[in-house]
Amino acid sequence: MNIGIIGGTGFYNPGLLENEKELPIKTPYGDTVLKSGYYRDRQILFLPRHGERHSVPPHLVNYRANIRALREAGAGVVLATAAVGSLNQEMRPGEIVLVDQFLDFTKSRPVTFFEGGEEGVLHVDVTNPYCSDLCRRLKETAERLQIRVHHKGTYVCTEGPRYETAAEIRMFQLLGGDVVGMTGVPEAVLAREAGLCYASLALVTNYAAGISPQPLSHQEVVEMMGRSQSVLRRLICAAIESLPQERSCSCMTAAAELGSLSGGKNNHKAES
Repeated sequence: MNIGIIGGTGFYNPGLLENEKELPIKTPYGDTVLKSGYYRDRQILFLPRHGERHSVPPHLVNYRANIRALREAGAGVVLATAAVGSLNQEMRPGEIVLVDQFLDFTKSRPVTFFEGGEEGVLHVDVTNPYCSDLCRRLKETAERLQIRVHHKGTYVCTEGPRYETAAEIRMFQLLGGDVVGMTGVPEAVLAREAGLCYASLALVTNYAAGISPQPLSHQEVVEMMGRSQSVLRRLICAAIESLPQERSCSCMTAAAELGSLSGGKNNHKAES
């Protein structure tokens, strides 16, 4: 079982792979290039969500191609990083939130692999949208390393690329949101449809609009990610070492009623 890592804003290079090489993958939704390599004898597949130079805005990320490519390259587990703004005063800039729920406020993105025809139609269960087993291992790893991680948090996903208004942030707070970002959906849903174990490590880079004392800026986000990357990498590396070779959770059977995705039989194996 290979391990996928999706790098969010400011996390464009894993910085941990040996024998790293590019692995182009063709999917029905477009072509994707993964970085394939090894960490402690575990094969890792890395994907920068926005491209290596942050050239793709959140509403135009090809989420379906990205998730399909990771699946076809043999990933069973996906650790995703994300830069987020905080709606919760207890979740401070520089801290990590292990997301366990989301609120979807996206508007125009393809949200499923199953759109009828040969693929069929799937109403996938997302009562708990993130892999509980994977999240538990991340929590235990953080505790062992004495890294401060919030073990629960509701992620509000907006369309972007603009930041939110102060009124929107107040609404999200009333609805129970803890952090806000622009990329968590449909990524988490597609991972569930594809039978992947998926967890999101959200790094708080700033307080959200109306809470922050100054106007929001992308540069602020990138700078905070730069200062906090070492902790994020340390947690990811230690988590990789703790992951078993085989999965025992129910994530892989989320789409069992329709069978596996057509063409998704690991035709593109990551090379050693």
